[in-house]
Amino acid sequence: MKEDQILLNFIGDKVQQRERKAMITATGFLDLRQQSLVRRWCAANGVERWVLYGGYDDAERRICMFFPDYVPWEGERPWEAWFSQCREDDPLLILRVAHSGKTALSHRDYLGSILSLGMKRDPIGDILVRPEGCDIVVEASMGEFLLHNYLQVGRTAIERELLSTDNIDLGQIRFEETSDTVASLRLDNLISAGFRTSRRLAAEAIAAGLVFVDGLALEKPDAFVGEGSKLVWRGKGKVLLQQVGETTRKGRIFVKFRRYL
Repeated sequence: MKEDQILLNFIGDKVQQRERKAMITATGFLDLRQQSLVRRWCAANGVERWVLYGGYDDAERRICMFFPDYVPWEGERPWEAWFSQCREDDPLLILRVAHSGKTALSHRDYLGSILSLGMKRDPIGDILVRPEGCDIVVEASMGEFLLHNYLQVGRTAIERELLSTDNIDLGQIRFEETSDTVASLRLDNLISAGFRTSRRLAAEAIAAGLVFVDGLALEKPDAFVGEGSKLVWRGKGKVLLQQVGETTRKGRIFVKFRRYL
């Protein structure tokens, strides 16, 4: 696809800019499919010292950052250690929104009202909704604009403040736990069981590139999935393969899921 090649060319430019100018470079926010393309491209081209970063561990939308040699790259999360020393290098901020209106506001309400300001989707990351407001992950370059121009959601007046990413409020994460048995730990079996749908629909979603395992798009229905994997069906939600248990007398495998609501 032409759009995919444009994205990968852009990624290549960011890598070259890092090398040429010895500076941290970053993209705008990428969706899961774009992130999967970037992962594969960086692996194929031997790119090092980079990260997909969304402001918190479980972020869905993330930017891609490339770090030069002067940034220490040791330990499991070297970018966080660097941001703790050089907060100004964190390219993301949290826009905390609060309201006292009686009408509940949804993710769509917040996103729609931001886009109505003439902004594109690229500078906006995840929107974490709570009953009294939300935390919106945004590119730092757009923080002041939103602080001074984002005044209401629909007809509901809002209060705003900018915070660093280490102040993010994830709210109460809602989920349900379910269990089932599957014939094998194939991807289509687990998508079918985890999302309570038919294997045919699961296989169609996989073939269409809508299914991601630990952030990587998999298009083979027979791909093996292990315990602890995070399964995302784009547009449908996210489940965690929490436990793989014993095999029943009929040869089926007991599995336990955590499905996020």
